[in-house]
Amino acid sequence: MAARTATSFAQVSTTNATDPIPSSSAFGTPVHPIRPKQTLNASSPSILPISLPPATLRPLAFRTFTKKHNLTLTSSALQTIAIFIGTHCGSGWREEGLAEKVLEEMAKAWKKNGGGVIVPGEGSELTNILRGIEGCMVGGRVISQRNLSRQVTLLSEQGLPTTHNARPSSLRRDDSQASLGLNALELQGEEEEEGEEMQSKDPRNWLRVVGAFDQPQLTYNATQKHFEAISKRPSLLPDPSRRTTLIRNRYQVVHQRLLRNEAFQTSTVAVSRAKSLQRSSSEAVMPQQAYKLTPIANLLGRSGSTHVLLGLLGNSPTGTLILSDLTGSIPLDIQYARPVPEDGAWFAPGMMVLAEGLYEEEGSSAGPGLAGDGGVGGTIGGKFHVASLGGPPCERRDVTLGVRSTDKSGNSIAAGGFGWVDFLGVGSERANGPTMRSLERKVWENQDSTSSVSGKSRMIILGEVNLDSAKTLEALKQVLGVYAIEPAGQTPLTFILIGNFTRYAVLAGGGSGGSVEYKEYFDSLASVLSDYPSILEDSTFVFVPGDNDPWASAFSAGAAAVLPKKGVPELYTSRVRRAMATANAEAEKVAGKKMKGEVIWSTNPTRLTLFGPAQELVVFRDDLSGRLRRKSLRFRKLEEPGDPKVSSIDRAGDIGLTVDHHAEDTQGDMAVDQSIEDAESSLPEPKAKDSSNSEVPSDLHMARKLVKTVLDQGYLSPFPLTNRPVLWDYGSSMSLYPLPSALVLMDPEAPPFALTYEGCHAMNPGPLVAPGKRGVAQWVEYDVRTRKGKMRDVRF
Repeated sequence: MAARTATSFAQVSTTNATDPIPSSSAFGTPVHPIRPKQTLNASSPSILPISLPPATLRPLAFRTFTKKHNLTLTSSALQTIAIFIGTHCGSGWREEGLAEKVLEEMAKAWKKNGGGVIVPGEGSELTNILRGIEGCMVGGRVISQRNLSRQVTLLSEQGLPTTHNARPSSLRRDDSQASLGLNALELQGEEEEEGEEMQSKDPRNWLRVVGAFDQPQLTYNATQKHFEAISKRPSLLPDPSRRTTLIRNRYQVVHQRLLRNEAFQTSTVAVSRAKSLQRSSSEAVMPQQAYKLTPIANLLGRSGSTHVLLGLLGNSPTGTLILSDLTGSIPLDIQYARPVPEDGAWFAPGMMVLAEGLYEEEGSSAGPGLAGDGGVGGTIGGKFHVASLGGPPCERRDVTLGVRSTDKSGNSIAAGGFGWVDFLGVGSERANGPTMRSLERKVWENQDSTSSVSGKSRMIILGEVNLDSAKTLEALKQVLGVYAIEPAGQTPLTFILIGNFTRYAVLAGGGSGGSVEYKEYFDSLASVLSDYPSILEDSTFVFVPGDNDPWASAFSAGAAAVLPKKGVPELYTSRVRRAMATANAEAEKVAGKKMKGEVIWSTNPTRLTLFGPAQELVVFRDDLSGRLRRKSLRFRKLEEPGDPKVSSIDRAGDIGLTVDHHAEDTQGDMAVDQSIEDAESSLPEPKAKDSSNSEVPSDLHMARKLVKTVLDQGYLSPFPLTNRPVLWDYGSSMSLYPLPSALVLMDPEAPPFALTYEGCHAMNPGPLVAPGKRGVAQWVEYDVRTRKGKMRDVRF
């Protein structure tokens, strides 16, 4: 009986495990003595520590951290991890696959703890993670994720941090330092660290190409006022409701952008409101600046009143011009409407516009019938007589992301914005922006003007590279020859080649032939590139297709195909990839180090990021200007200034204008840079509407008009889906919100330009073979340091 009692109480005994036999004489010795609890950090005696060089571990760490988890290891972090793996995995780190599993756990723990895109080795974050993993390792292997989570839970109950950074209390600080091998860091040589440091200062290591089908697909949640990822997997044939979601998301993004604009905000302090009216003439704001948007459904019963509407321009089934928002639609009367600014932007169906005018109920307008006005199908009865029509004001990138900046007085300002949103999958501005900007400054500022890195700050942009034309291949040779004769190490960062790669649609019975001929064109390109191995081995080539390239051209015959468009199929590009691999292999034999020449066949549109969220370049190929001229609205000619029909909009601060108070004065190499800077830095004079545009060159005027139209819309294809189809589930890839640092609009029908609008540098390289100029090749050279581009040309 006594033995049975002793056994029962032994199961719930709270006696110290080091003394399992109680001292009380009331109980006998238990039949099965209590064994001490084994700790999770018991190491296997079969593991013999080794000295693992960081350079040997680097390929495996790069594959796990960078390729799989989009993380970047610094040299100090790689040294710390190499010492840890050499100590705890021993000689079986590669053969038995021990290191790969440990690296996987490190990367997962780092991301779960909210770490940035760069993994530093100086702080305590990485050390704490290694200590937590060490406590769960037996024989060089992590026991299980469950044990690691259970350990975190137990430590949280004791008031310790509830992350994988935590370490079992059984390991003392001195023991953990020795077991991790942290004291061995002082014994490492400085030569390898300097080599890693030089590698981290190569800007090509921070360049990433994000295709339209790879970037996160986001939608704006108007209720919670933030962007969220689409939970459903994107599809090429989605549910029909996705079409409505695409258009509704465009409207909501523009709507929230307007509500953040000061022109649509009423000050709550009368004093500050009075001070805001006392500005310089270049920032003049009339007392009626604070506009209020009126939903279309709220116009009912308010005949004869003036309103400001935001909506999508469109055509009704009967051909009437209508304006639609989330509440309804209303017919528009633009007989006396004036565009704002005057002849400064295009307005076409499919665009988001602001309309100011007077509402007239159905009774006093045209009677009901097939012409609309009947309130059928969500259309509000009556008409809206438009006095002025303008685009929604553009929002600068730093305002959208909440980047701290300074005003003209030098005072620091900080906007709210969407700094925590990762728009491209390279990290958010708040999480990684400061670190990446600091790294960017370190890369550029530590180099003088004669350094080898200065040449790597250039991006060479070539447009309309028709490979089926002998003149284009000859022009391409001349362009590559310009950079091939430069000193070693001065090779540009990247070459961006934009289609159409044939003059006519292939696979559609056109003049450019079929599949066999198309592959021969790229074989010819490979022959040209092979003559310049110094460029191939040290640059990144990015190819962006056009409408004439497969596979879309097989059924579109060169017409407007669906966007976004996939890259050129690998079936045709094998010879170009082989030329790149050959150049890298030959350079490795001579230099004794691995070269990083790369060719990327991206989508249309595509995005290039440099230093994470610090810089973003959008490349888009489309005949925008021609389509805008064909589809845009036509306004009557401007009458005399005393005409009462137009005097109502003769005032500064019109709803379609935006003031760039933060624009910096730039001195570009092109004449258009200063002109566009003047246009974006001040509002036009009230009496300037009757002036002619004869003083402004026609090419410059068209360039300014195109850039303002696209950037104000915040969308690359502001057209009806019937004119320019867009994949409904990939509409987010067409968005220009937030504004990129630079935008390449490859439009062969528009003149070449390089100008700045609202902090976004817009460029059009034009066709590689300049039209109207015999034997002249033209392209754009964009400098990522100054964030400015300039036109260049050479005779061939």
